[in-house]
Amino acid sequence: MKKFKKVVSLLVVLCMTFSLFACTSNVKKITLATGGTSGTYYGFSGVVAQRLNETLKDKMKINVVSSGASKANVQMVASKEAQIAIIQNDVMTYAYNKTDMFESDSNAPYKSFSAIASVYPESIQIIANKSITSIDDLRGKKVSVGDAGSGTEFNAKQILEIYGIDIEKDITKNNQSFADSCDGLKNGMLDAAFITAGHPTVAVTELASNFDFNILSIDDEHARNLINKYRFYAPVVVEKDSYPVLTSDVNTVAVMATYIADNSLEEDVVYEFTKGLFEEKANFNHAKAALLDVNKGLDGIAIPFHPGAEKYYKEKGVLN
Repeated sequence: MKKFKKVVSLLVVLCMTFSLFACTSNVKKITLATGGTSGTYYGFSGVVAQRLNETLKDKMKINVVSSGASKANVQMVASKEAQIAIIQNDVMTYAYNKTDMFESDSNAPYKSFSAIASVYPESIQIIANKSITSIDDLRGKKVSVGDAGSGTEFNAKQILEIYGIDIEKDITKNNQSFADSCDGLKNGMLDAAFITAGHPTVAVTELASNFDFNILSIDDEHARNLINKYRFYAPVVVEKDSYPVLTSDVNTVAVMATYIADNSLEEDVVYEFTKGLFEEKANFNHAKAALLDVNKGLDGIAIPFHPGAEKYYKEKGVLN
């Protein structure tokens, strides 16, 4: 009898173990590529993953990894190192169409990914010393346009072009990080700098604490021309309370921080991710979460949507 009970007990344990294994095996493991550990991509995606791992624990397990940001993230998804990534929508468009920073990439165009959602704007902030009051004033000046080959450099090139300014001939071009650009402006080594990031931006906020500067506006006509030529831009306002140096709102343009997915990622997984992204936003402990809006999830997207994301948008009536 005792032997029989032991056998029954063993069978129960084996059944429970098998059931646990079966449930665990149905959980999709996802690597989410972001950016540097001090950047917004990493921090924002971290809180998104933490919450979705709690609410969708029987469906997915998201592992957030630091990366070289937009361009590197496209390549990580293409090589199956990541299944989801957050990137600038302009870089997304370049990769998909083999233009600009991907023009000489022998592996481009990259067609193995699709869009999930635009999540928040990354404003193009053109900071300049007080003697410079318009973009036209940048002719002949020392201007940092971000790191060489970065999305910011292409933003600068495109915006200057709309104003009839050649980035290679009409300014003294410098390629510096955001922090170094702000230092250069403060110590007089630079006259202006392009910063593409969600505002307020840490480097700009720190500069504003002890240095006075202007943020140059992009007027309506030039913004319209820019958006007509490059579909990934959207108008945005840098509110005057963003930085203590501002006395009024500044009109500019933005690219969008955007989630993309590997085309082979299952439809139901992307559907649940998209749904959670918008419907759990009140539980994301991050300032950018307030900007999540399903009605803006399609903004600036010039490539196809993943079927899972498409399904959610159709349910919400924002996509036909």
